[in-house]
Amino acid sequence: MKIALLGAGHIGHTIARLLVQSGDYVVTVIDQSQPSLDRLAHLNVNTAVVDTNQSNALERAIKGFDAVINALPYHLAVKIATAAKSAGCHYFDLTEDVAATQAIMALAQGAKTAFMPQCGLAPGFIGIVAHHLAQGFDRLDEIKMRVGALPAFPTNALKYNLTWSVDGLINEYCHPCEAIYEGAITAMLPLEGLEHFSLDGVEYEAFNTSGGLGTLCETLDGKVRNLDYKSVRYPGHRALMQFLLSELRLSNDQEALKDILRKSVPTTMQDVVLVFVTVSGMRNGAYVQEVFARKIFAQRANGGDEAVSAIQITTAAGICAAVDLFRAGKLPTHGFIRQEQVALPDFLTNRFGIAYEQSRRIESIS
Repeated sequence: MKIALLGAGHIGHTIARLLVQSGDYVVTVIDQSQPSLDRLAHLNVNTAVVDTNQSNALERAIKGFDAVINALPYHLAVKIATAAKSAGCHYFDLTEDVAATQAIMALAQGAKTAFMPQCGLAPGFIGIVAHHLAQGFDRLDEIKMRVGALPAFPTNALKYNLTWSVDGLINEYCHPCEAIYEGAITAMLPLEGLEHFSLDGVEYEAFNTSGGLGTLCETLDGKVRNLDYKSVRYPGHRALMQFLLSELRLSNDQEALKDILRKSVPTTMQDVVLVFVTVSGMRNGAYVQEVFARKIFAQRANGGDEAVSAIQITTAAGICAAVDLFRAGKLPTHGFIRQEQVALPDFLTNRFGIAYEQSRRIESIS
C-alpha cells in the first residue's frame, strides 16, 4: 500500500518507522522542511519537500498514492482532506479540532474514498474503548473518558512538560467542549468541571477540554444520560492555566501564550500516557460499572538508540492501526469512518494497536 505521510515531526517520524518496519507499506514523507526530512535518512522512506500550505502543490504531491496520513497541525486538516479527495486518495488524520472534523464529514458525503479523521489517542483510541464498553449494557447511564499525556518527572509549577503540539494543547484549552448532560447534547466550558481522582497511588486532576469525544456525542445521542471527556493533569495545573488564559487574558492572544510555553516549558521524552474510562448502567437488572485503565510509558526503538515518548507511541499506534485495519478490510471502504466503528478487540490484537497492551515503565531513557 502506497502511503503519503504529511509531516516529519516526532509523530510523523514514529508513524513512518512503524509502517516501514511492517514491510507492507511504501511510505513517502512530505514536509516543507528539508532538515526535518533529513532526520528520516535512517529509515527506508522516500521524501519530498512540498509547501503544505499550497493546495495545488499538495494535490500534485499526493496524486497516485493509495492513502494520505496527515500528521501536520490541525489547522491544515480541511485543506489536506480536500486535496486528498481531489487526488482520489483515502484520508486519515489525528485532528482533535471539532470544526475540522465536521468539515471533513461533509467532504466525505458521497465520496468514493474513505475519510477517517481523529485517529490518535483522544480523540481516537479513547472513543473506541468507550463505545466497546457501552455495548455491554442493557441501558447506559454514564460514560466518563479521561486521558492525560504527562511528564513522568514533573518539576515545575505547572507540573507539566510539553509532550506534543503546543497548537493542539492551546486549542483544546480554549474551545467549547461537547458533552451529553441529562440526555441532551450540550456545550461545556473548557477548564471547568474540575475533579480529582487517584490511580496506582498517584493523585490527578481532570477538567473539560475540547475535542476528545470525537463523534461519540452524535453516536450515543439518546442512548446515555451523561457522557463527558476530560484531560488529566497533576493537581494544580488547571489553576495556573486558568490564570494565564482568563486573568491575564491570553486566551485572546494565543500566539503570545504559545510563545511563552515554547520558551519556558521544556519538552520531554520521559512521559506517561494515562487512559481511564468508566461506563455505568443497567445489566441484567443490576446497576454495574466497567472500567478500562492503562498507563503507557516511554520506550526505546531501533535497538535502544532512539528514545520514543509515550505520546508518540500511543498516537502513532492509533493511526497506524486504523490504516492497517482499513487495509485488512475491517473498516468501510468509502465515506466517513468514525472511530467507534473500530472493534476494540481488533485494535488491541493489531500489530500496531498492541502497543496499548504493552504497558511498562522505563525508569530512564535519557
